[in-house]
Amino acid sequence: MIEAVGLTKRYGVKTAVDDLSFQVRPGAVTGFLGPNGSGKSTTMRMILGLDRPTAGSVTIGGHPYRDLPNAPRQVGALLDAKGVHGGRTARNHLLSLAQLAGIPAARVDEVLGVVGLQDVAKRRSNGFSLGMGQRLGIAAALLGDPQVLLFDEPVNGLDPEGIHWVRNLMKMLAAEGRTVFVSSHLMSEMALTADHLIVIGRGRLLADMSVTDFISANSADFARVRVPDDDPAAREKLTASLIEAGGRVMSEPGGALRVTGLPLPGISDVAHGCDVRLWELSPHQASLEEAYMRLTQGVVDYRSTDDAKAGLVEPLPQEAYGSGVDGFTSPEPVEVPQEGWYAPPPPAAGPGPGLSPALGAGSPAAVPANAVEPTDKDLR
Repeated sequence: MIEAVGLTKRYGVKTAVDDLSFQVRPGAVTGFLGPNGSGKSTTMRMILGLDRPTAGSVTIGGHPYRDLPNAPRQVGALLDAKGVHGGRTARNHLLSLAQLAGIPAARVDEVLGVVGLQDVAKRRSNGFSLGMGQRLGIAAALLGDPQVLLFDEPVNGLDPEGIHWVRNLMKMLAAEGRTVFVSSHLMSEMALTADHLIVIGRGRLLADMSVTDFISANSADFARVRVPDDDPAAREKLTASLIEAGGRVMSEPGGALRVTGLPLPGISDVAHGCDVRLWELSPHQASLEEAYMRLTQGVVDYRSTDDAKAGLVEPLPQEAYGSGVDGFTSPEPVEVPQEGWYAPPPPAAGPGPGLSPALGAGSPAAVPANAVEPTDKDLR
């Protein structure tokens, strides 16, 4: 198990990791998420003893990495697939690592087969593609057959088949009782791979929970309802009936209705009761990407001024109606603020279950003009 307690890393006046505490447990794939510059790579480097924390501690199996006997046999990591001597063949690269850790040479050929590089084992790594380099890095992480594995963007440069292979490999390693910690920006892949998520922003913990709980805590499920386009009277009749039944109804671009507060069978019963024919009645559950964007959009450092024009923000429904439950007492149109649908809750509302308060865009202290800034590599 990996355990961080109050982990902090500062570069001058710049705080890359700020009082971070979490546990990565064995038997599950734990995804490590956060925007660029949030401190993910710095955290991983501190776990592996490559960077010394300014404050706090991080241990593996109860011990700092530097105190582990024969650490390569206990911990495997892929942080930078380019960290290979280009003049060495794939086999010689792994063989040198094996000799340093007292690992039999037979294990080198075994892991080359696991990652699919057995046919290019005698090729120099400077001729490898990005995907081949990733496979070689994964082979190095697996070399000591460790119980704890850390991967930073392991599917970078891989084709769909390779991505599928990495996904299955991560799950298999976790099923064997190993601790698997994976950092990635591919939300669709994390949704298929991870069991648990640790999300950070600007160096601070935002969420530490299962994937299912994370999506539920950062999204609102709804039902999409559509009636015949040529029957606006039926649409108004259904809207009034749904509100009377305790639902909240919002109109979407294109004429559909977004309904919350009622289960799908209840919506169907209401439509049947008011004799309105439905063209569509479908559930909508937010994806991991939608939930992640909603939580982290307040802690993104690099944002294009064209985001809204590019359609990166979810379009808002035009009208809202509802019962007295949410403060809506009449079927009159109500303006809905954007943050109610896509932004995280305001700080005054408090965090949701398992969440730390999100950092506001203006939260970091001002940096003096003469301060020494860390490099991008330091803050990744």
